[in-house]
Order: sequence, then C-alpha cells, then structure tokens
Amino acid sequence: MDQTKVAAFIKGLRNEKKLTQEELAEKFNVSRRTVSRWETGSNLPDIDILIEMSDFFDVDLREILDGERKAEKMNQEVKETAIKVAEYSNEGERRHAKVMIAFFIIGILCLCGHAALEFAEMEETFWAGFLDGSTLGVGIGSMILGLFYVSGVLAKVMSAKRRMLGMDR
Repeated sequence: MDQTKVAAFIKGLRNEKKLTQEELAEKFNVSRRTVSRWETGSNLPDIDILIEMSDFFDVDLREILDGERKAEKMNQEVKETAIKVAEYSNEGERRHAKVMIAFFIIGILCLCGHAALEFAEMEETFWAGFLDGSTLGVGIGSMILGLFYVSGVLAKVMSAKRRMLGMDR
C-alpha cells in the first residue's frame, strides 16, 4: 500500500465534495490536524473511519486503500467482513481500557483509604496496622500492575509463564 497515493486520493475525494479539512474533520469526529496528516501521508485513518469514508464518498474500500479508482464495486460480503474486523478491534480496545481503569481505580481507592486511616485517630492494634499496611500495599501494587498492563509487560510475563509451563501448545 502506497501511503502517498492513499493520501492524495483522500485529498481528491475531499476536494470533489468541495469540503474543507475542517468540515471533513467534523464529519468523522477527528481534528483538522488529523485530516491534514491523512492528506500528507504521515498518518492513515483507522479501519472504521476508512469504512465510513467509503460510504460517505461512495467509493470502494479497496479503492481508498489502493489510492485509485476501480471500475468494480466492493461486494457486500467483503464490506461486512471489514466492518466486523473493525468492531472486533474496537472491542479489544474497550476491554483493554476497562481493565486498565479497574487497576487504577482500585489503586486510587486503596490509597485514599490509607490516607483516611492516617488522619483517623485509631488505637495502635494489630488490625489497625494490618489495615493501614494492606491499603498501602494493595494500592501501590494495583498501580504497578496497571502500569505493567498498559506497557504490555504483564502480557509478556504471562506468555513466558505459559511457555514455561507448556500451556502454549
């Protein structure tokens, strides 16, 4: 795929509709700068936006990806498959975001609980110390796991563990 051809094709489609970059950006809920990057070839739209573009400009998705018009139209089955792929990709991103948010919310709640315990006038007992230490430990641990999850380190560790245990067969 030639990004320069794709960029020029997107710009040509926009110009055919007599739209400014700002108007196109509003149509696809992106910034004008993003549209500019598409048209210079420094970045390409996500697959779900490409599908929307093919409908909006009434061109084949393959035409956008090839950066030139074709005589044939994309059949409905291929288009539906592309939509399913985009939805699958979006679902994975949503799941990733939920897990990440859960780690950080647990961490923040535990750290807030720890701070509240610091200000509370509690008698020094085993259980008070245990509660104080566990809120701090779980809070920091959750934040660290969240960082490992976001950076991909956690996935690599789990993959290595599965390989070592022979579960990846």
